Amino acid sequence: MAPDRPTLPPVRLPSDAELARDALAAPLLVRAVRLARWAGPDTRVGAGGELVDEQLPAAAEVLGLADDEDGEAYASEAWRVAVDTGLVEVEDPQETDGTQDGDAAADDAEGTGTAAPGENLKLLTGGSPQDVLALWLDGLETVFADAAAPYFDDLDALVGPDGEIDFEALDWDPEGEAEFLERVLGNLYLLTVSEGGAGEGPVPLPALAASVVVPDDMAEPTDDVLEQVSDAMMRLDEQFRILEPIGLVEYRPVDEALMVEEGEAGAAEDTGAALDDEDVSRYGLVRLTPLGLYGVRARMLEAGLDVPAVGDLAGKGADALLDGIASYPQDAARAETVGWLAGRDAAAAARELLAAARGADPGAPVRRLHAQQALSLVGPDAEPAVREVLDDRELGGLARVWLAERGAADVPAPPEPMIYWLAVDTIAAHLDTDGDLEELQDLIEGLTGGHGGFFEAVWRVDHPATADVLDAMGRLHRDKPTAKEARKAAFKARSRA
Repeated sequence: MAPDRPTLPPVRLPSDAELARDALAAPLLVRAVRLARWAGPDTRVGAGGELVDEQLPAAAEVLGLADDEDGEAYASEAWRVAVDTGLVEVEDPQETDGTQDGDAAADDAEGTGTAAPGENLKLLTGGSPQDVLALWLDGLETVFADAAAPYFDDLDALVGPDGEIDFEALDWDPEGEAEFLERVLGNLYLLTVSEGGAGEGPVPLPALAASVVVPDDMAEPTDDVLEQVSDAMMRLDEQFRILEPIGLVEYRPVDEALMVEEGEAGAAEDTGAALDDEDVSRYGLVRLTPLGLYGVRARMLEAGLDVPAVGDLAGKGADALLDGIASYPQDAARAETVGWLAGRDAAAAARELLAAARGADPGAPVRRLHAQQALSLVGPDAEPAVREVLDDRELGGLARVWLAERGAADVPAPPEPMIYWLAVDTIAAHLDTDGDLEELQDLIEGLTGGHGGFFEAVWRVDHPATADVLDAMGRLHRDKPTAKEARKAAFKARSRA
């Protein structure tokens, strides 16, 4: 009976301003900015815009990494991000105006282009939060490509005569590797935003690796599959180390002691490393930061996926709100509704919600349930609008509930047909939501116990879900004679239809 539901739950993101501050604080972007401000006429770059080897020590020194054995590698990475995000503009040494002599052309071929601060550098201080986030996403694209690429000590040896890398010789599938990392990040996103998932907590690396390796229908992983999970963990360990400096994730790497070969187990013990298989944190823990949630969501949106976020519906009509939150977890639905109500006139909002709640389509009961929950957040100024629907068969029952909860005077008693129609509608709505089964059983038994001749009246109710509701009552009622009575009533309802 429920409408189709989006694949992904809604994500709750900080404001763009908060996310932009996080982006500006990402270590890799901070380094890229420093190098962009350092760039000048004396900065020499190669044909692809990369810093020539002779410039790397100076770049590392600018970053305060002169004494770090990996300082030059960090500087090269930060420079690449600066170029790809437009923080640095380079002159391609292969592009000449045709007036150079042979020696100058030779110099260019060796990589003697120049660099200067780019226009985008100004966006970091004078641009909007959206400008900063767009720039950060460009940086993420660069880092993602690095994370999906294998590492080779001598990449030049793998370049063919045509200047292109021989991927077949590498035994590496670039598209497949990128797709694997996208799936991992997608699963990490889902584990983070799903109700009952990791939330703000970290995800163990073995569980994340298994989520993309172990088939859904495999009850017990085989030794071969477990080996694949182990291999995936090692790949992810390297990839998350690369992704962390851009601010996408917080990552606790795999404990190196766990990777000691079996033949060196004694050496591991000598170092005092007590290997505890139960301590899952030693196998790596990863968490998407709020900025990471934003970044992964942006990539999924670009891929054409439906990836809702709390706040998306704030500027839309009540019909979009009620349809949208039908699949949201309770907390997210409430947050979305509060945002939708903010700044709206109470009476006007109530009228719009009530109008959107009408209907006999399969999704209408859930809409009315969410309309009732939304109205519970509206102040007393909505009372005139609520009273306008007291005689409406579909809305009169929930209007009376709203008025009674606020202690309003002169609330007319509902006619009997309205009572039973509301009972069917309420149960139909709960059947279409992922609520607590015991609560639903309590609701059903409360309704049947509070009205004599309940089933004799209900099977006659002119509601599209009457027969389905009675079937469900027959399955869920814990009193067997009453359950049997419900099933008989369901048969009558279908015969009547």
